[in-house]
Amino acid sequence: MIKKELRTILLVEDSRADAEMAIDALNEAHLVNPVVHVEDGVDCLDYLYSRGAWATREPGDPAVVLLDIKMPRMNGLDVLTHMREDERMRRIPVVILSSSREESDLARSWDLGANAYVIKPVDVDQFFEAVRTLGQFWAVLNQAPEKD
Repeated sequence: MIKKELRTILLVEDSRADAEMAIDALNEAHLVNPVVHVEDGVDCLDYLYSRGAWATREPGDPAVVLLDIKMPRMNGLDVLTHMREDERMRRIPVVILSSSREESDLARSWDLGANAYVIKPVDVDQFFEAVRTLGQFWAVLNQAPEKD
């Protein structure tokens, strides 16, 4: 059996209310993976590249990036573009977790290499269930390839 290291779930969300609900939902899923919350795309890339405020963080890629689209400073689609252009980050799973139902956002996310696109449910219980399911799948069940 392959031993899986405990990797971080990176939550990129500018709405404090949505971030708190997502973290609560992940906690309710009884995941032991640490959750790191950043508020925009610039902070997300700083985390991924271990620079700025994240220069001294533990090394390693997250198990999954839960990425909002509409954020200040740098939006989620720009983050996804940077990640997929970088050979080192190309295989990090990215799940778009957005309130946007715009077909252009959906299509662009898939074109850029998103692994999934989940529309944030308006209903709190449905939101919790969606995030719990995402966390369990990507942090526990999904098997990523070994590093080259």
